[in-house]
Amino acid sequence: MGVNAMILRIGRRGVLRLPKQLLREVDLKEGDEVIVEVKDNTLIIKPLKPKIVDIDMEIIEHLLREE
Repeated sequence: MGVNAMILRIGRRGVLRLPKQLLREVDLKEGDEVIVEVKDNTLIIKPLKPKIVDIDMEIIEHLLREE
């Protein structure tokens, strides 16, 4: 079951500590990066999960030969 909302307190120097259950909910671990944005006076935090693309090296070599 997911966590929908939680009340957190902003600490010294503006530090916001996220509880482990929130981090687990979005599969975040120590060292992961997030995107933080403000939209309509709302703070939005999203996990930064780059997409992994499978590249066929033969196609890359072919394209490089054409140049």
